[in-house]
Amino acid sequence: MRHLAQLNIGKLLGGKDDPAMAGFFDNLDRINAAAERMPGFVWRLKDESGNATNIPWVGDPGMAVNLSVWESVEALEKFVWQTAHTKIYARKAEFFEKPTAPHFVMWWIEAGHIPTLAEAKARLDQLTEHGPSEEAFGWAEAPAAKLWQEKRCA
Repeated sequence: MRHLAQLNIGKLLGGKDDPAMAGFFDNLDRINAAAERMPGFVWRLKDESGNATNIPWVGDPGMAVNLSVWESVEALEKFVWQTAHTKIYARKAEFFEKPTAPHFVMWWIEAGHIPTLAEAKARLDQLTEHGPSEEAFGWAEAPAAKLWQEKRCA
């Protein structure tokens, strides 16, 4: 059986004490808890604080990291597009620099495998350097991702 791993990174526009970032940091625990309650959720990267904002991205500690595992593309996209996450995601320009390179990647893993940050970086690098493949892909290459297509076109 396979599960879906996903990595999403973003350069934060400010820190936890920046009032302009309150809309992000004040909702982080609530959104993470919602993810963990979703049908199809398997695992997410977090430290003792319950989130991953203190876990540095390779080469750029100002980058926020979201690494998680889901049973399917459909389970992940329901969380992204049909929960409270959607409203926070819609405000991403308030909280993150506009990316100049790929910042999101998905790939299939064996059920029970927990991906590492090094593995996730390798998948993102693969997508960036070689384009989408079975080993590293985005929403557009996931045929089951119907909600993404609807939201993208809306």
